[in-house]
Amino acid sequence: MGEVRKLQKKLRQIENLEVKITLTPEERFKISRKAELRSRLAELLLQLSGPQQTLGIVGEGKKEKMKRQVEDAPEALPSQTPPASKILKGELKSKAQATPAPAARHKETGGGGETGRQQETGEPAKVSDHCLDVSEGCPALTRTDPREEPQPPEEDREFTSLKASWEKAKFRLRLLEGHSDIVTCVVAVDNLVVSGSRDTTVKVWHVPTATEQKNLGGHSGGVTCLSAPPLEYCRRLAWSLSLSDKERFILSGSADCCVKIWALSTGQCVKSIYTFNAVTALCFVSEEEGYIITGSDGGKVQAWSWHTLENCQSINAHQEAVTSIQSQGPLVFSGSAEGGVSVWENRCLERDPLRLLHHWTGQVTGCKGGPGGRLALSPRGDQVFLAYGQSWIKILHWRTGTMSRLTNHSSIAGVTDCVHQTAGLLIGSCYDLANGESTLNLFSLPQCSYLASLTCAEAPRILCFAAWLTGSGGHRWVTGGRDLIVWEQLPSSGKQRGDVTARRDSRLDNSLLESEGDTEDDVESDDDYGNDDDEDKDSQSQEELEGQSGSWFRCVLQ
Repeated sequence: MGEVRKLQKKLRQIENLEVKITLTPEERFKISRKAELRSRLAELLLQLSGPQQTLGIVGEGKKEKMKRQVEDAPEALPSQTPPASKILKGELKSKAQATPAPAARHKETGGGGETGRQQETGEPAKVSDHCLDVSEGCPALTRTDPREEPQPPEEDREFTSLKASWEKAKFRLRLLEGHSDIVTCVVAVDNLVVSGSRDTTVKVWHVPTATEQKNLGGHSGGVTCLSAPPLEYCRRLAWSLSLSDKERFILSGSADCCVKIWALSTGQCVKSIYTFNAVTALCFVSEEEGYIITGSDGGKVQAWSWHTLENCQSINAHQEAVTSIQSQGPLVFSGSAEGGVSVWENRCLERDPLRLLHHWTGQVTGCKGGPGGRLALSPRGDQVFLAYGQSWIKILHWRTGTMSRLTNHSSIAGVTDCVHQTAGLLIGSCYDLANGESTLNLFSLPQCSYLASLTCAEAPRILCFAAWLTGSGGHRWVTGGRDLIVWEQLPSSGKQRGDVTARRDSRLDNSLLESEGDTEDDVESDDDYGNDDDEDKDSQSQEELEGQSGSWFRCVLQ
C-alpha cells in the first residue's frame, strides 16, 4: 500500500500541475511521466484487488466499454420482467428436477433480494420450517401457501423502473469552446449557461445552439464562483436601475476581491462590491430583502444586503479558505479547505444577520486533509452531502454531527470533486487517477440508492456541475473543468446513439454506510502518502512562491 499511496500522491500533484497557466521544464518532465505512473498504479491496484475487481479499475479497453453500452445490450423493462414471486413459484414446481443455479445467478434475481439467493442454493423445493425460522423479516419465505404471489412494495417497483430507465439513458455531448483556462464554476439560467474561468472571464452560452452569446470581461483575477438570484430579486434590482422587469442578473466572485453583478441582456456590469478579500465562494439567500453571502481565501464569511449592497456582517468563520457556500431557505452552509462545515441561520437583520447554529470540524466530518484541500457541499434537509477529493461522498447529519458515507468509486484511486442534486437525483463526479476516466454516478433520493454510472471516453475531470430539466422533462447538464461540456438527454426510444456509456457497477450497490470511525484513507492527507523528498521540496517551494493561504486556492487560481 505504501507504493500505491506514493503513486497516488504524485498523480494528484501532476493533476494540479496540469491546470497551471505556465510550467517550468521540471514540471513538464513530471507531467510527461503521467502515463508511466498510471500504468504502474493500475498494475498495483490489480494485484491488490484480485481478478474480480479488474473491471472499472484499470479498464479493459473499448471492447469492455462497448459491452456496457445500454443501447447495445438492452434489458427488459420492469413491466416485462416476471415478479420474483413468480420465479420462485416456478422453481418450487420444478426444483426437484432442476440442477443448482450457478453463483453468478444470485445477482440476477433483482427484486427477489434475499429470496432469490435462498431459493437458488440447491435445497429441496419444499420450504422447511428451519428456513422459516432463520429468514424472519423476509416475507416471500415466511408465506405458508406457495400459491400466493407477493408483489414487491410500491417503492421497490418505482426504484426498479427508475434504475432500468437510467441503464438505458442516452446523452449527446457538445463542447462549448471559448475559455482559455480551467472552468471553475457554472450556473444555469433558463436556456442560458453562465461559466466562470481562471482566464478572468464570465461567458454566457445559448445551450440549444451551443454558441457563445456574450463575453463578460471585467475581473482582473480568476473567477471562482457564480450565483443566479431568483427572478423576483432580479426585478427589484432592474426597477432600481430602470431596466426591463424581465432582466436577469448574475453574480460573480473573483480572486481580485470583487463581486460583480452582470445584466445578462447587455453583458454590462451594473454593480460591483469590493470585499477586501479574495472571493472563493458565494451564494444568494432569498429571504426578506435578499442577501449575498461570500467566503474568502482566509476563511472569512461575509453578508451583504441585496438592497443596498452594503456589508452587514464579517465573521472569521474558518481557519482556511472557504471553498463552498450553499443556502437552503434561511439556512446557509459553508465548507472550508480544512474540512470544517458551519451552519448559519439568516435572521434577516440589517446588522449581523447570520447566527451560527453548528460548526463541525474536519475531525467530525472526516474531510480533513483532502487532496488539494477542496470541500464541496450540497444540503438537503437535515443532511449535507460533502465531496472532498476521495472515493467517498460524506453525508453530515448537521443537527447531530453524525456521519454516513456513500461509496462513489470502487477503488481507492477515485477522486470526488463535486456533488449535485437535481430532480430527485444525487449526482457525484468521480475521476479515476489510475486510468484518467471521468464518471458521473447517479443515486436516487432520498434513499441514496445507486442507479447507474455515466461515462464517456476521454472525458476530462469534472470540477463543477449545473443541471436543469427541459420543457419535455429531459435532463440537461453542464460540466466544467478542463472543458465545458453540455450533456443533453436523448429519447431512449429514438434511433440516435448517445455519446455516453451508461453502466452499473455492482460494487456500488448497497453503498450507503454508517460511519463507525474514519478509515485510513479518510484521515491521511495527500502529504501523508509516503515520504518523497523531491515532491515535498517542490510543494514547499511552490507554497513560498505563491504566498496564498489555502491549498485549494493555490490549486485553482495559480
